[in-house]
Amino acid sequence: MRPDPRRWLAWLLALGLLAGCSDAPPALPGTLEWDRIALPAEVSEPVLRWAVAEGDRVSAGEVLLELDGRRLAARLDQARGELARAEAQLAERRHGPREETIDAARAELERARTAFEQAERDYRRTRELRRQNATAQAAFERVRAERDQRRAEVASLEARLRELTRGERPERIAQSAATVAAARAHLEALRLDRERLIVRTPRDGRVDALPFRPGDQPPVGATLASLLVGDAPYARIFVPASRRAALAPGDRVRVHVEGVDAPFDAQLESIRREPAFTPYYALVGDDASRLVYRAEARLEGEGARRLPSGLPIHVTLADER
Repeated sequence: MRPDPRRWLAWLLALGLLAGCSDAPPALPGTLEWDRIALPAEVSEPVLRWAVAEGDRVSAGEVLLELDGRRLAARLDQARGELARAEAQLAERRHGPREETIDAARAELERARTAFEQAERDYRRTRELRRQNATAQAAFERVRAERDQRRAEVASLEARLRELTRGERPERIAQSAATVAAARAHLEALRLDRERLIVRTPRDGRVDALPFRPGDQPPVGATLASLLVGDAPYARIFVPASRRAALAPGDRVRVHVEGVDAPFDAQLESIRREPAFTPYYALVGDDASRLVYRAEARLEGEGARRLPSGLPIHVTLADER
């Protein structure tokens, strides 16, 4: 059955007469919102399980969901091994060489000195024979090279013994200490990553969304869970330019929620300085009347805490009927 055009015309005339008789400005449109917290994924690992469902009330510290930690556990084992190796190297350098090592170095030096003394005697004897032309030049040079080699070997072993008896240089110990500190920091970072595989709520609230299912692997930075927090929702209001100057933070307003009979008292918390939904060229001329400013007002009363987000609303000032 098609609607009667005359009936629609009568309705429009009646609304026009009512609007003309009322001096009150039109209500401000908006939506009902809650403060939100998005918990991002700090590592890309598959979702193992959920501990809550969407719509559940949660307390601070409560587990929301858990990610697969097997890959991170292997990296932790590797980091522990690297830390143990670095700590052992630092302890070795701080304690210095073992007494057995020093004794062996001394014995090696004594052996080299004995060999050098014998090479020195052979050299002197061959040199005297060469002066008498009783031996070949090649034999003399061979004995001299042997003497020089034994001398260099003694000098090397003496330096080695001094190094062992004096201990490690402070710079090398500092390097090892820095390596240990870096390994510990890396291990601690991995431990923090492992703890954050179990996602917990940072404050009391209600679970609004769990975008990923068990088995999904969210990328780094993706929202794992969205929470609605706060004691009460707030009204997101859109204020036309013609009424912007009449409003200021602290003003009392009434919020009429779609589907709820009684209005809610609220206080205007903020109103933006910059307009929304309007390009820059509309700031002058007739288009200026189309500017819209976003404002927020916090609802009051126990009943407001049970309201969901996203509901349409309209707002009037407290002194308007």
